[in-house]
Amino acid sequence: MTVSPAEHISPAEKTGARTAEAADVITGARERIDALDDRIIGLIQERMAVSAVIQEARITSGGRRVNLSREMEVLGHYSAALGRPGTSLAMTLLELCRGRI
Repeated sequence: MTVSPAEHISPAEKTGARTAEAADVITGARERIDALDDRIIGLIQERMAVSAVIQEARITSGGRRVNLSREMEVLGHYSAALGRPGTSLAMTLLELCRGRI
């Protein structure tokens, strides 16, 4: 049986921690972050699907694909909640949901 190099790395080395206790905390927190990331990705995918429904309804009714005043509301909401990085996050979400304009 061959052992991969990764199997020789201790939890403390893998996490960058100096103690086993800290490595345990970091490992548990990373597992929680991974689970949160999975939920966030699922919510983004759901948001994309809802956005597609809205765009289709708007286009079918003769409107434009993008509603810039609504996008400004979204940008303001994220900026107010998260500061400058929130604006960047909102821009990324808007692009994922409606494509590039």
